[in-house]
Amino acid sequence: MAEILSTYPDCQESYLTRTRSRQGMKKISRVFSNKRGLGCTGSNTVLSEVDIEWIVRNTDKDRGQVEEQFQRFLRKHPDGKISKRCFLSMMKECYPSKDSARVGRHIWRMYDVNEDGHIDFREFMAVLYVMSSGTPEENLKQIFRVFDINNDGKISVAELKKIVKDLFHLINDDNSDIDSQQLLVNSAFNEMDENCDGEVSIEEFIQACLSQKKFSTLLTLQIINILISK
Repeated sequence: MAEILSTYPDCQESYLTRTRSRQGMKKISRVFSNKRGLGCTGSNTVLSEVDIEWIVRNTDKDRGQVEEQFQRFLRKHPDGKISKRCFLSMMKECYPSKDSARVGRHIWRMYDVNEDGHIDFREFMAVLYVMSSGTPEENLKQIFRVFDINNDGKISVAELKKIVKDLFHLINDDNSDIDSQQLLVNSAFNEMDENCDGEVSIEEFIQACLSQKKFSTLLTLQIINILISK
């Protein structure tokens, strides 16, 4: 807990500024682009008209730029997809900690929206664009997926506890400070659960973060720090 809190002692740094950091998200793009052989066999490598139109509509890219970006993606990922195994391998490279895979599985949910076990080009572009150029609300909707482990649109105490535990494993190998973990879970959950119904909706999560509530912001900053590191 001390190490996390020392990184963001007063939670004064705006996570919105960091979330919108183009430099940070370019690091993610570069990590993906520098990997060879990350694709999965048997995939269709043709970008569909539907996907092209969706990317053009939801990003600042025109059709030509989308097609050019897709060709670059294919040069590194010939099958047009990135597997979960390879994604976790990338996380391991960024974080040599033995427990990096735990957090990697949570970050994975941001990308694999359709839960098919792969990151395709459309999913990759959606996250990259939203996290680098999206509105604060769009940024937080993406990050919410990290906390929503079972993808039911809500965050439970158990889910938040799991996220905090895995973050501690990533940052602190001995993971000895159980009391601090529970304090962080309880404090953040109480901040976010505005209507006290025992679960946090996406609206409550966004509001808590936009309001810069201390522990909610602390956790969100930690996820963003993982996203833009390395």
